[in-house]
Amino acid sequence: MADTTGNTSDAGVSVGADQAPRKSSWRYIGPGIVVAATGVGAGDLVATLIAGSNFGYTLLWAAVIGCLVKISLAEACGRWHLATGRTLFDGWASIGSWTTWFFAIYAVIWGFVYGAAAMSSSALPLQALFPDVMDLEWWGIACGLVGLVFVWFNKYNVFEKVMTVLVGVMFVVTVYLAIRVTPNLGDAFAGLLPVLPDEKDSVLNTLGLIGGVGGTITLAAYGYWVNAKGWTNTGWMKVMRLDNRVAYATTGIFVVAMLFVGAELLHSAGIAIASGDKGLIQLGDILEQEYGTATGKLFLIGFFATSFTSLIGVWHGVSLMFADFLARRSGEREARGDELASGRRERSWAFRAYLLWLTFPPIILLFQDEPFRLIIIYGVLGAAFMPFLALTLMWLLNSSRTPREWRNGSLSNGMLTVAGLLFLVLCVKQIWDQPWSEFF
Repeated sequence: MADTTGNTSDAGVSVGADQAPRKSSWRYIGPGIVVAATGVGAGDLVATLIAGSNFGYTLLWAAVIGCLVKISLAEACGRWHLATGRTLFDGWASIGSWTTWFFAIYAVIWGFVYGAAAMSSSALPLQALFPDVMDLEWWGIACGLVGLVFVWFNKYNVFEKVMTVLVGVMFVVTVYLAIRVTPNLGDAFAGLLPVLPDEKDSVLNTLGLIGGVGGTITLAAYGYWVNAKGWTNTGWMKVMRLDNRVAYATTGIFVVAMLFVGAELLHSAGIAIASGDKGLIQLGDILEQEYGTATGKLFLIGFFATSFTSLIGVWHGVSLMFADFLARRSGEREARGDELASGRRERSWAFRAYLLWLTFPPIILLFQDEPFRLIIIYGVLGAAFMPFLALTLMWLLNSSRTPREWRNGSLSNGMLTVAGLLFLVLCVKQIWDQPWSEFF
């Protein structure tokens, strides 16, 4: 994506920027791979698969726009961290105490419910691959504990390497499947034209697909991973932007590949699959019937890589954010990016406390029905986070909190406005659709 600040000079580069590369290079990329792997979970693949099965290639353009919107959001997060030397939570805290309360409530409730969902999603393909070993709940607990131990004892550099390997597995599997189903490239190119399906609620369904492409709170974590990589000043800005483009090009490949599978394998045969992670298990069975056992098993391996990268990505990234939040609340006057680069945040008690919160309390939900009222609150908070992120980034990056040369240009303001409005509409719809009459 182009320089969204609209600037071409390097004015205002902070002290120490001479230690950063003078130009971007592929060999530096890393945080983008992490955010792509974490942001694309099983739910994203199912949503895209169902869009392909229902509408063929018609909504391919929406998936591409979704990637562009997320590029803008992630770039804005990374630019804030590098231009100011401050963390995103520090920026939020400067806006007002309401942001602190929103994040605290969101992190506690979201973490509790997401922990169970991530463990269950990672367990499903393992149980399908090894059906006679143990029950789904115990597979889920095993995945959660492995994620806990891995993130607890490893620093960012090891975490990034493992995520890169798992992304490689995801890439090979999804591209292989897209080629295997023999996509109709003429129809695929036609799908790049912005056309709405002739269906009820087609506008809202299309907006949902755009908004669901790759990441929620993990977009906010991108700036934290940028700092953890050691990028702490504006000398790394070009590298960050290349890294960010790679992230969402990778996301786009995953999403388009699954849309191809949905369009060719399911839409053409009139096959419907369930929503949620179990839809991917159904797809594995269909692939096995159509293309043989090896393809079905390979897909399940890719499914596990997709789910487990989301698990350990959240275990690491959101724990960094929570540690930053508690440090600010406990009296640290200004949260700095160099604290993240030093690795001290990853060794802090707050980081590890949130890791434990993501792992152990959610185990309760694996053995019982999800608590109804909690799920409604979780859905509302989750829907509210993305408009919160988009609108607060606009606030921060158009104010004196950001050095003038790194403030938003017209392109970035336009994209963040589109993102804010898009997610605000989806937030209102999500809140409206909740069964409030049963809540009280």
